[in-house]
Amino acid sequence: FLGCLTVRVNLFGDGSPEAKKTAAIDSLGRLGDFAKTMDINIVVENHGHESSNGAWMADIAYQVNRSNVGTLPDFGNFCLSQDWGSTQEGCKEAYDRYLGVKEMLPYAKGVSAKTYDFDSNGEQPKIDYKKMIDIVKASGFNGYIGIEFEGNTQPEEEGIRTTKQLLEKYL
Repeated sequence: FLGCLTVRVNLFGDGSPEAKKTAAIDSLGRLGDFAKTMDINIVVENHGHESSNGAWMADIAYQVNRSNVGTLPDFGNFCLSQDWGSTQEGCKEAYDRYLGVKEMLPYAKGVSAKTYDFDSNGEQPKIDYKKMIDIVKASGFNGYIGIEFEGNTQPEEEGIRTTKQLLEKYL
């Protein structure tokens, strides 16, 4: 009805990481089969707890084994101890963001280039963007890279433009 090409979902639930993985594989497989009838992709973003573990997410995508089901690696969401995975502040246990993106990229149908506040050189102090973009390029990924700005010290439009400039610098 909306003409969507892709729908993003999150993986949350109760139980052990293995029980959640089993449920995720089952539900994503069924959702992928349903979505395929409408030529829609289903992507899962790393969004906290187990879903912020790149290896866990990659294994799910591998086991689902549907051409229209994949991942949406978000550069900023690798906090294992928070519901939404943000590593901006207060994260007690984080997954290596560079490793996580690398693990998720083989199944990626898009990438979320998240940024926070910038330094005076227009760089992202919390994320090494050169390193991150080098990982994306080395993977052979050639899909969409979305921009997501979550900074607090500048207007959203300015943060989005600065993120775009940062991406263009390293792409």
